[in-house]
This record gives sequence, structure tokens and C-alpha cells, in this order.
Amino acid sequence: MNMNEVIARINELAAIAKTRELTAEELTERDKLRRIYIDSVKQNLVGQLENTYIVRPDGSKEKVKHKGS
Repeated sequence: MNMNEVIARINELAAIAKTRELTAEELTERDKLRRIYIDSVKQNLVGQLENTYIVRPDGSKEKVKHKGS
């Protein structure tokens, strides 16, 4: 399932939830889809930060480090 399908299904379930209560299966599906979406966003952000550099006024570049480093 690609991310567009995941988002579309999350939106479908949100629309259903506005008209009636979701069934147990729908709640489980929604939770799994949300986790997939959140994990994808986190992974994309980490990938972006791993390729980010700070450019100092003197022109030197410094790679962004993990907070714990």
C-alpha cells in the first residue's frame, strides 16, 4: 500500500467516524494506518536531517549531528 492509499483510507475512516462510531476492526485498521503514516514521516525527516549542513558565516560547512552525539 503506497502512502497516497494510506492517507486516502485514513481520510475515509475519518469521514465514517463523523457519521457513526467505527467498528473494532475499523479502529484497529485506523490505528495501524496512522502508525504507518507517522513512521513514514519520521523516516523522511531523519533522512532529510542526515543530509543537512549548517553553513557558517566563514563559508565552512558542518554536518548536523544527532542530539545525543
